[in-house]
Amino acid sequence: MYVGTRDPEATLARTEPDMMGNPPYGQWLADHPGITLGTFGEAAAAADELVINGIDGHNAVAALTAVADRLAGKTLVDYAVPYIYNPDVEHPWPTPWGVMPKLDPCDTDSLGEQIQRALPETKVVKSFVTQEQTTVVNPGVIAGGDHTMFVAGDHADAKQQVTELLKAYGWTDVLDLGPLVCARGMEMYAHMHSAIGFGLGQQFGGHFGIKVVR
Repeated sequence: MYVGTRDPEATLARTEPDMMGNPPYGQWLADHPGITLGTFGEAAAAADELVINGIDGHNAVAALTAVADRLAGKTLVDYAVPYIYNPDVEHPWPTPWGVMPKLDPCDTDSLGEQIQRALPETKVVKSFVTQEQTTVVNPGVIAGGDHTMFVAGDHADAKQQVTELLKAYGWTDVLDLGPLVCARGMEMYAHMHSAIGFGLGQQFGGHFGIKVVR
């Protein structure tokens, strides 16, 4: 497995936990042998078929466009939220880590769609974004895995590829929302996800799932 970052040396030099309390990346990497850290371009080139985008939403389009040739023909799972941090807004929403970020784009566009337009040779699938990292890869820690994950995209084969990955993680309820325009709803859910977490007394992240009852 390959992980990409803008500046691998700077990433490894950090010694403080991140804003969510996660340990420094160098420490995490030492505890997970078999993972190689490189630049965004190196990680994209190393991927055979599937790339997961977790780049900060405000910078994702520019970073991915710069390595578009190495993403051509591959499936890209967009796990980013288009947050603008520390926004200057008239009615701020205070959170444990400061003002709630602002979504941009919102309503009439989505980050997933922007990435697809920037990377026409890549098959973009929006998914994962309604969950925290720990429950994406281990849904069974919540209610024995009885909750719902979503996918959206314009390429049926790419959505099937992502669905199979989710099943490998342990997901049994994967709901295909349809075309990539539905990424707008998934991204806008980010604020509701935070609100639910706060309601449950979870200041950082969110140890819960959502279930679509048919």
